[in-house]
Amino acid sequence: MPLISMGALPSARFVHMSRSKAFGPLFLSARRMNSTLSDIRLGALQITKNDKPKTPPPSSDLVFGHTFTDHMLTIPWTSKSGWGAPHIQPYGPLSLEPSSTVLHYAQTLFEGMKAYRHDSGKITLFRPDMNMKRMNNSAARIALPAFDGQSLLELIKELIRIDKHWIPKEPGHSLYVRPTMIGTQKAIGVSPPDEALLFVICSPVGPYYPEGFKPVALYGTTEYIRAAPGGTGAYKLGVNYAPGVLPQKTAAEKGYVQNLWLHGPEHYLTEVGTMNLFVVFRQEGGVTELVTPPLDGMILPGVTRDSVLALARGHISGSCRLANLTDKLIVRERPVTMKEVKEASLNGHLVELFGAGTAAVISPVNKIGYMGEDVLIPTDADGMGPVSRPIWTELVGRQTGAIPSDWSVLVG
Repeated sequence: MPLISMGALPSARFVHMSRSKAFGPLFLSARRMNSTLSDIRLGALQITKNDKPKTPPPSSDLVFGHTFTDHMLTIPWTSKSGWGAPHIQPYGPLSLEPSSTVLHYAQTLFEGMKAYRHDSGKITLFRPDMNMKRMNNSAARIALPAFDGQSLLELIKELIRIDKHWIPKEPGHSLYVRPTMIGTQKAIGVSPPDEALLFVICSPVGPYYPEGFKPVALYGTTEYIRAAPGGTGAYKLGVNYAPGVLPQKTAAEKGYVQNLWLHGPEHYLTEVGTMNLFVVFRQEGGVTELVTPPLDGMILPGVTRDSVLALARGHISGSCRLANLTDKLIVRERPVTMKEVKEASLNGHLVELFGAGTAAVISPVNKIGYMGEDVLIPTDADGMGPVSRPIWTELVGRQTGAIPSDWSVLVG
């Protein structure tokens, strides 16, 4: 196998210091572990090319998450020696013992990010440093090993460069990148694993709304909860997603597209399906208020969520003015209840409600099924609203390279 030297990079730790108290000893042990064991080594990268490469399908045939590129990245880890040699190899099955901890105790985490092909031919990733930070936070929460985020990011770039012909050229298309880490200890028992595997796969995807924005109907879910204080809602763990399948099925049977996750007897709004949530209210004096629930330990710190907030605040401060967005805008991270949303809908003070996430970017909502009746949400003719539309335009422009931004990280 040929060895590729990627050169020395400055050390970069992406463990989120602001959450260290929440992690406690677990957070510290993950960092201390990597201080004595081998971290991810770019110079040890091995590349085995796929000798039976596939032909990428027509972009019109793509179904999200069903088509994968020719190669994947794998990096093994053990508690004795740390991170082993990274390997870019043909995409294919993983070999796991039936006793692997991931199969019994859901010791798994993942990330979702996208690579974009610009009109100039350049390929970029959108704010990938935030995915590396969040991935390390998630690893600490379930006692999986920490890693050098910058080194992993450089390896992901190399994987994308090898499979760059899989990135569709059509507008609105991209390459979805899925880094994943699993516990692979060959023993049954609940404990920090002595073996783990980090792997990355890639999938070409089309636009979330190929025929234009279509507002979705939500089911205000009171029978189930997505997360609770002190739990794992703030981390991108596999264990958070499987329990949502049955509630999603229930919502669909009732005629709704997604769950609106409510919490507590007050029915606080938390997330929309697997996306963060924004609500826009009309306040006194013609002021428009953009609201999202705070990061209280139940809410996932989404990259798109952070981007929406940053753009809105940049508009207010004047550092990044957005065309067609009101000057009378305020941004707040605060709790929101269904009572407040319902009352605003009835008295005409509700402007719009939308989800925000990597897959859809912005997903507008037109109604919420709640306690036996539908709460109606205003939408414009194009399906969006007066706040989501200019923010979406700026976000997509930055992602695709139409608007220059330091949020776009060059791959090649």
